[in-house]
Amino acid sequence: MKLAILGGGGFRVPQVYQAVAAASAPVRIDALVLYDQDAQRLEAIRAVIAGMAVVGGPEVTATTSLEEAVTDADFIFCAIRVGGAQGRTRDERVALDHGVLGQETTGPGGLAYAMRTLPVMLDIARTVQRLAPQAWFINFTNPAGIVTEALRTVLGERVVGICDTPIGLLRRAAEAVSSGTVSSRAVERFDYVGLNHLGWLRSFEVGGVDRLPELLASDAALEGIEEARLMGFDWVRALGALPNEYLYYYYFNREAVARILSSGQTRGEFLLQQQAGFYAELAAAAGAAAAGGEPAASGTDSPGTEGAALAAWQRTKHEREATYMAEGRPEGQEDARDEADIDAGGYQQVALDLMAALATGRSATMILNVRNGSTVPGLPEECVVEVPCTVDADGIHPHELAPVGGHMLGLMQTVKAVEQLVIQAVIQRDATLAWKALAVHPLVDSVAVAKQLLDGYVEAHPQLQELFGD
Repeated sequence: MKLAILGGGGFRVPQVYQAVAAASAPVRIDALVLYDQDAQRLEAIRAVIAGMAVVGGPEVTATTSLEEAVTDADFIFCAIRVGGAQGRTRDERVALDHGVLGQETTGPGGLAYAMRTLPVMLDIARTVQRLAPQAWFINFTNPAGIVTEALRTVLGERVVGICDTPIGLLRRAAEAVSSGTVSSRAVERFDYVGLNHLGWLRSFEVGGVDRLPELLASDAALEGIEEARLMGFDWVRALGALPNEYLYYYYFNREAVARILSSGQTRGEFLLQQQAGFYAELAAAAGAAAAGGEPAASGTDSPGTEGAALAAWQRTKHEREATYMAEGRPEGQEDARDEADIDAGGYQQVALDLMAALATGRSATMILNVRNGSTVPGLPEECVVEVPCTVDADGIHPHELAPVGGHMLGLMQTVKAVEQLVIQAVIQRDATLAWKALAVHPLVDSVAVAKQLLDGYVEAHPQLQELFGD
């Protein structure tokens, strides 16, 4: 089978290679094609993957041609970043300059990210529809919920959005309540409901018993839950559920903004600096090897270019993961993320499990971004929600959930209305709809500020100048 990765020069792509090339991989990928518009980044990631190369792994090629990458693909993974890391830093700073949360996917920064990303994604979807209509399009591109919902207008049921955050929460819950003796695969039934980066784990059963009440009652068990440490044991008990970690930005918005402002550097600025150093290091090593006539080496123990590339990637990856959501941890412990959470893996395993279930027909239960239908009454049928699903050769089947009400449904309805306004604004090229989306978002406290935010984003991003400019 052929797998194409769009955004193949992205930092996390080697993790996908590790997953699909492993001897234990549940599905065989013969050809792995990396597509990116940045040839230098592609070469850097190709060198890292060459350092990981395993006997019997897929043939890896790289291209700057979208058409070449997707033609006849069986699966397409998409994780692109329109505007690059520099665009992310602008998203964050425009919001922070107005005292509003500046974060990649949550709040106005996430909406700006979506507005400049959707036109590109819709063009990609039309190319895929023309050259690989049989392919399953697995979307990692953030903000994943909005992007997946927009892609459905072109690709329909062949597109699904994924995120590793919900399954990570379920894993931590299962391990915490059992002192590490039970994995998430032992959970027989669970209830998770939400939108991408906005959801709650409301129950999980092991041995026919819902273990969530037991977990919530135990300080020792809650110590094993990153989300509980972020938001406080009393608050998750008050909720009666375990919140997705991104709900920190809603429940503790004032504290999050203050911490980011006081840190002197946003997450995007940290990653921009870190990744610029990583890619520059690899480019310099490749240039030195070429100048000296050093042969390319392979394998993790190689002293050559590829071995050095892998070592640099591993070092950078650990630093990146250790500082994830640092603004939510106590001062002085920003880098103190639990090692189990750092090493647990991420979206690559979710993507592999999804691909394997679709390709082999072996049923799997997953949390995915899919069409709502009647899964969450109170939300539009055609909208995308993040819910448990069974995946098999016949496709993706959302589970029936317990009723959703109160503040959970209310927050979902408000944020979903915002997401749909963003999609309409992009498709109709309507700045008024974009302003309205920003203004009604629950983390933007003023219509006037929303207008200033839109003006700031249009000024900051050429893509938005073209989309909404006079």
